[in-house]
Amino acid sequence: MEVNIDLQIATDEPLESYPSLEKMTLWAKTALITGGRTKDSELTIRMVDSAEIHELNKTYRHVDRPTNILSFPFEMPEGIEELPIIGDLVICKEVLERECKEQNKTLEEHFCHLIVHGCLHLIGYDHIEECDAKVMEPLEIETLAKLGFKNPYETQ
Repeated sequence: MEVNIDLQIATDEPLESYPSLEKMTLWAKTALITGGRTKDSELTIRMVDSAEIHELNKTYRHVDRPTNILSFPFEMPEGIEELPIIGDLVICKEVLERECKEQNKTLEEHFCHLIVHGCLHLIGYDHIEECDAKVMEPLEIETLAKLGFKNPYETQ
């Protein structure tokens, strides 16, 4: 299984302030495999500032504030053969940095968790209903353990 990421940096931050493309690819691939996907996959990861993610959150989720990540699963148009595209993740490092301080996490472990979390959303997992969260969260925990990170849901 191959995973290709189109990485877009739409901030003034230098590329070096983000995890490497190799790390993000490993995190995404591990999440997708743990979530049961075996086919080649393509996704976009777009790094944005708080103003852009605020606007996207307001437009698509009707929540008037910035958020850490938004997932946009790809919807295959009718009549098109299956493509490897699974969707887009939009991440705001500014929000992640604030959350890291609040949650006593490193930026790398938080980035990893959110990419894992977002990739699971892209392949159909959700956590809105408690019964769905009971399926998705263990997959996140398992994926993060495989990658050497602790359970993000344990209280500090």
